Amino acid sequence: MSFPTSAGRPNYSGTFIPEIWSGKLIENFYDATVLSAISNTDYEGEIRSMGDTVNIRQTPEITIKTYVKGQTLSVENPEKTKLQLVIDKGEYFACVEDDVDKVQSDVNLMDTWSKDASERMKIKIDQRVLTDILPDISTYNKGSTAGRITGNIDLGTTGSAVAISKSNVLDYIVDMGTVLDEANCPEGDRFLVIPAKMAGMIKKSDLKDASITGDSMSVIRNGRLGMIDRFTIYMSHNLSVSSGKFSIIAGHKMGFTFASQMTNMETIRSESTFGNIIRGLQVYGYKVVKPEALAQGIVTLS
Repeated sequence: MSFPTSAGRPNYSGTFIPEIWSGKLIENFYDATVLSAISNTDYEGEIRSMGDTVNIRQTPEITIKTYVKGQTLSVENPEKTKLQLVIDKGEYFACVEDDVDKVQSDVNLMDTWSKDASERMKIKIDQRVLTDILPDISTYNKGSTAGRITGNIDLGTTGSAVAISKSNVLDYIVDMGTVLDEANCPEGDRFLVIPAKMAGMIKKSDLKDASITGDSMSVIRNGRLGMIDRFTIYMSHNLSVSSGKFSIIAGHKMGFTFASQMTNMETIRSESTFGNIIRGLQVYGYKVVKPEALAQGIVTLS
C-alpha cells in the first residue's frame, strides 16, 4: 500500500504502462463493435488527440466531351473540395481500485474493467455513429422513391415505414441491393446492418432451405446469416429506432470513415482514499465521404 507523505499528501508513485492497457482496450473495442466492419479506418493512424483534423482528398470527376475534327480543345482544371474528418468526440471512464480490494482480490480488476469499459464504449459509440450518419446518406438511396435511375423503389420513410415480415424480408434486401446498383456502388464488400428481429425473420424465410444459399447447413441450423444478395449481414441492437420504426443501413465500406484512438490510459493515486484511480479517454470522429455508397431503409417489424 501507499501511505501519505509527511506533508499529508498522497505519494504519486504508481507505475503504469499506457501502451499495454490502451492496446488491450482498443482490441476489446474492435472485437465488440460493428463499425470496424462497415466503415473504412484509413485515417485512424493520423489522429493524436481530440481536436485533430484529417484532410481527405477526393478524386475529381473528369468531364468526357465529344470531339469534332479540327476543333479547339476545351481544357478543364479538375478540382474536388477536400473533406475534413474532425476528431471532435470523446468518451471516458474513471474508476478507483481500492488498495484493500487489490490485495484481497483473486482476479485482475484492471483487466475486467478494461473489458467492461470497451463494451460500454462500443454501445455508446455505435448508437451515436449509426444515427448521426443517416442524414448524410444520398437522397437517391432512401425514401419511398429511392433509386438514382428508376426512382420507384420504396425503402420506407418516417411517415410510412415498410412493414417487414418473413414473407417479404428477402425482397426488401434485394431492393436495397438494387438501389446501390443504380448508384454504381461496388458489389464486393457490401454490408447490411439489421435489428435482431429482422435477422430472425431471415432465418424463418425461404433461406431456411440450405439449397437456396448453397450452404451445407441452413441458416436456421447453424445460426449464421452469412451473405444475401452480395450483402454481409450484421445484427446490431444499436440502430436508430423511433416509435417502433428501425433505420437499417446498407452500403460499402467506402461510404464513411471512422477513426478512434485511446489517447490516454493512466493511473494516479487517489487523493481522497487509499487506491489507484484508473481512467481512460477514447477520442473518435466519423464522416460520410461517399453518400452514394450508403443506403437507408426505414422499417417496422411485424
